[in-house]
Amino acid sequence: MTYCCGILVRDGLVMIGDTRTNAGLDNVSTFRKLHLFEEPGKYVMALATAGNLSLSQTVLSILNEGIENTENRRARQAHQCATMFQAAQRIGRALRMVYDEDGGALEQSDVKFDVSFLFGGQIEGRRLRLFMIYAAGNFIECTVDTPYLQIGEHKYGKPILDRAVKFDTDLGDAMKIGLISMDSTMRSNLAVGLPIDLAIIRRDSLKTELQYRIEPGEPYFTDLRERWSSALRAAHMAIPRPPYTRRSQSQVRR
Repeated sequence: MTYCCGILVRDGLVMIGDTRTNAGLDNVSTFRKLHLFEEPGKYVMALATAGNLSLSQTVLSILNEGIENTENRRARQAHQCATMFQAAQRIGRALRMVYDEDGGALEQSDVKFDVSFLFGGQIEGRRLRLFMIYAAGNFIECTVDTPYLQIGEHKYGKPILDRAVKFDTDLGDAMKIGLISMDSTMRSNLAVGLPIDLAIIRRDSLKTELQYRIEPGEPYFTDLRERWSSALRAAHMAIPRPPYTRRSQSQVRR
C-alpha cells in the first residue's frame, strides 16, 4: 500500500510519498515512489505513484524513453511538452498504452489494473500546477478551494489536510501538515511506512528547493510524531466531557 500527497499553496508545491511496498506479510520492500525531473530555469516536475508497482514502473519507463508522436514519429518525453496540462495528457496516454498492452493479461490473472499518479510542477512561462491522474488516463486538477490531492491509502491523513491546509498556508507549514498527515496514516495502516521522500518546489523558481528522505529515527520527524500525539491528548483532555451520560442516568432514576 502507498500514501502520497501533494499540497499546492500560494508560495509553492509540497510533494510527499512513502516508500513501502508489500506483496504479503513476508514480502515488504522499499521503492522510491516520488520522482523528480528538472532542468533549472526551464522546468521542474514531480511525479508520485501509487498502486501496482510493475504498472507504475512501466509507465515511468515509457515516459523516460518518450512517446512517439503520430505526426512526425519522433519520441517525446513529458518534460518536452509546452504546458503542464499537455504533460499530464502524455502521462494519461502512457497509462492507456500500458492498459492496452497488459490489461487483458492482468484480468485473466485476476489482477486489478490499479495505478494512479500525482503530477505537479512548472514549465518556464507557465503557472505551477498539480494533477491527479487515474488508471484510465483521465485526471483532475488541484484548485484554490481544495489545495491538495492524495493517492493511495488517503483516508487516515485526509482529515488533517481538510482542517489545516488553506491556499494561503505558508509553504513550510504546508510541509509540516503534510508530514502530520503521513504520520496519521502510518499509525493506522502498517502498509504505509518509512522512509518518506519529500520535495518542495517554490513557485516561479523552476527548480527543486528541497529533496529529502526521512529515514527511521530521523530527529525532526520523530519529534513531530511525539509532539502531535501529545497535542492530541492535551486537546481532548481540555474539552469538557459530554453531558449525555449524566442526563441519561437521571432519567433512569425517575
